[in-house]
Amino acid sequence: MRAASGRVSPSRSAAWRFALLFALQFAAIGVMLPFLPAVLAGHGLAPAEVAAVLAAGSAVRLLAAPLIGRAADALGDARAVLVAAALLAGATAAGFGLAQAFLALLLVSLAHSLAMAPVIPLTDALCLGASRRLGFDYGRVRAAGSVAFILAAVAAGQLAAAAGMASVVWLFVLCLFATGLAALALPAAPPPPRGGGGFRAPFAEPGFRWLLPLSALIQGSHALYYGFATIHWQAAGLSLAVIGLLWAEGVVAEVALFLWGKRLADRLGAPGLAALAAAAGVLRWAVTAETTWLPALAAVQLLHAATFGAQHLAAMRVLARQPPARAATAQTLHASLGVGLASGLLMLAAGPLYAAFGGAAFWAMAALCALALPLAAGLRRALPAG
Repeated sequence: MRAASGRVSPSRSAAWRFALLFALQFAAIGVMLPFLPAVLAGHGLAPAEVAAVLAAGSAVRLLAAPLIGRAADALGDARAVLVAAALLAGATAAGFGLAQAFLALLLVSLAHSLAMAPVIPLTDALCLGASRRLGFDYGRVRAAGSVAFILAAVAAGQLAAAAGMASVVWLFVLCLFATGLAALALPAAPPPPRGGGGFRAPFAEPGFRWLLPLSALIQGSHALYYGFATIHWQAAGLSLAVIGLLWAEGVVAEVALFLWGKRLADRLGAPGLAALAAAAGVLRWAVTAETTWLPALAAVQLLHAATFGAQHLAAMRVLARQPPARAATAQTLHASLGVGLASGLLMLAAGPLYAAFGGAAFWAMAALCALALPLAAGLRRALPAG
């Protein structure tokens, strides 16, 4: 829509700015997530040292995100904190290209993870607030991030092949600096009341208390998929090209839900979306546990739109109920306690599970989603209006 003067409406302008911000930060993740282990190995780190650097970064993100989110609410200016965090993340990311020894890379990882921890949760908090004020669709804006992730991962692979693995680090740095500049260009928002009541305050909302275990079970159930699906499918004889298409299919389905699922999301509400995600997870992981037949895998990969996408939209709807004064705290607590901690612990369990049971280990992921179904009913009772 355009204003009568011919200028772009505030709603559309804000939506495009947030879409650019999501695209840049998820492009950064798409560039580095698949290649950081290889970058570290290229500096001469042994496998155990690579694992230590990655694990230390994950631990810092879990602790830092809520602390920085709480600070953003206390300051009453989440945008300024986001800009500073993204720029600092870009500066520290350069260390992955410059440092050489294990200890130096460990310190780089700690500093970078500290800066990077709040970037996505603060963006979500700001975008949800703007979507409420201006009336644009959060899901459509968020889809830009998923699309950018796919394109950036492909581009980074091509760049690494042509110019070496170190070039990926500098593309990562560029994306993060661009993220900071994009955050600086976000539309100004009315300053929320400062404070927000501390870390306990979000738990006063009943829906938030139900959301944390729901996200832990449903999003955490992807741990085995992220860690071992490629290995499992490759062992079954599927080519890497086919496996890549299966992964891409899941993200494309997720993008489709974000772009065109608003009517469905409005009809189901947060509890219905969570129930859909849990039920889809039971089916998806059960099929993955029982077969590597390509047509079956291709069919259930479409369910990524539900298992990841629907639960993400459910979480955003619950978190949108938080007052603006504690929006950043709630988002970062959810990112750490509802998603990050469970995913990390389940990833640690995924190795022994897969080693012991092979593909049948996906039944454990199906069981997690089954446990989430009654919690979705509890969320419905907590949020009778959906």
